[in-house]
Amino acid sequence: QVQLVESGGGLVQAGGSLRLTCAASGRSFSTYAMGWFCQAPGKEREFVAAISWGGARTDVADSVKGRFTISRDNAKNTVSLQMNSLQPEDTAVYYCAAKTGTLSTTWSSYNYWGLGTQVTVSS
Repeated sequence: QVQLVESGGGLVQAGGSLRLTCAASGRSFSTYAMGWFCQAPGKEREFVAAISWGGARTDVADSVKGRFTISRDNAKNTVSLQMNSLQPEDTAVYYCAAKTGTLSTTWSSYNYWGLGTQVTVSS
C-alpha cells in the first residue's frame, strides 16, 4: 500500500508556473506507475499526465502538451508536475495517483489517491 500527499498548489496569474509534488510513503514506490489528474467544479476528473514505474515512459494530455512535464525521483519517493504557461482553464484540484502495472490515462485504473491540491489561475 502507498500513501500520497500533494503539495505546491496555489494562486498564480495566467502565464505563470507552478510545480506540484507528490510525496509517497509506504512500500515499493518504484514499482508503481504514477499519474496526475485534475477536477474542476462541475466537471469530471480528467487525465493530465502519467509516468511509468522507472520513468522511461510518460504520457501527457493533449491540452497540456508542451506546457506540463511529469517526472519522478524514486530515490526520494516523489513525482512532480511542472506546470508552465498556466491558463485560467487549468484551474482545478490536482490529484496524484498510483497504480500497479503499466501507466494509464484512465483514472479508474489507479489504486491509490492523494487528497489533492488546489491550483487557481487568474486572468
